[in-house]
Amino acid sequence: MGLTDEVRETCAAIAADARWVSIDIDALQGVEPGPAPQQLDPERHYLEGSEADVAMYVLVLDAVNFGSGWFPTLVKRPGCSGYFTVAWAIADRFRSDGAWSAAQLRAMRAEEIADTLGQRRDHELMALYAQALRSLGAHLGERGGLGAIGAAGGSAERLATQLAGGMALFADRGFYKRAQIVPADLALAGVATFTDLDRLTIFADNVVPHVLRCDGVLRYDQPLAAHIDADRSLRPGPQEREIRACAVHACEQIAARAGTTAHELDNWLWNRGQAPAYKSTPRHRCRTVFY
Repeated sequence: MGLTDEVRETCAAIAADARWVSIDIDALQGVEPGPAPQQLDPERHYLEGSEADVAMYVLVLDAVNFGSGWFPTLVKRPGCSGYFTVAWAIADRFRSDGAWSAAQLRAMRAEEIADTLGQRRDHELMALYAQALRSLGAHLGERGGLGAIGAAGGSAERLATQLAGGMALFADRGFYKRAQIVPADLALAGVATFTDLDRLTIFADNVVPHVLRCDGVLRYDQPLAAHIDADRSLRPGPQEREIRACAVHACEQIAARAGTTAHELDNWLWNRGQAPAYKSTPRHRCRTVFY
């Protein structure tokens, strides 16, 4: 079984037996996806460099593309979410000092990434980010970013599988959110071409389920809804897995009905979730390295 088949099968099974989350089929039928952005934001992402440097930027960014459970505790750039605060700060570092090499990533310390991101050096997330970047440096070895990408032979699923198999912080079994988003972001950045992007599922995080909940597609039982609405964190475990799995399973149905791919639907829903109407209400938060 391939990685994306595993995600689809796992999420369908969790959704079928879910205790705390349900999918409203009538509301699901009413979702009409809009156009997904065709590239990453060129100001808040580093896209103007050489192909090798942009590829390294995307790999670095996606290596630390987690921590939403800690985002309320970050010092954010004006008007930016936690994700865009991190993405923009790393972009500015690449613009001012060039790309990190694999050797520099292997030597990464919490103090350096904290200073790069404008965060406290003793923030718990900075140590996790440094660990993630050291792991990426070890995974790249002497190949560099383009070499590691090329080893996938133009297959998005194979690249995701290699990342999940090579780095523990990507090994989010049953979801593989961060492993899958790497080829999608590389394609959006224009530095890689994959023949099987349509094999990817959505990238199960806390934004897309929140959009689906706000739009009536996902329904939470009363105690879970009250817990999230009170802006209280969830522990990693069955409830947050049901939220993510039901989002994946619902989006498979939406994408099939709308004639789009799951990863394009994810892009549209995630960007929709940046609107004030969605950001004004609490979404589920979970302190995990997987999203």
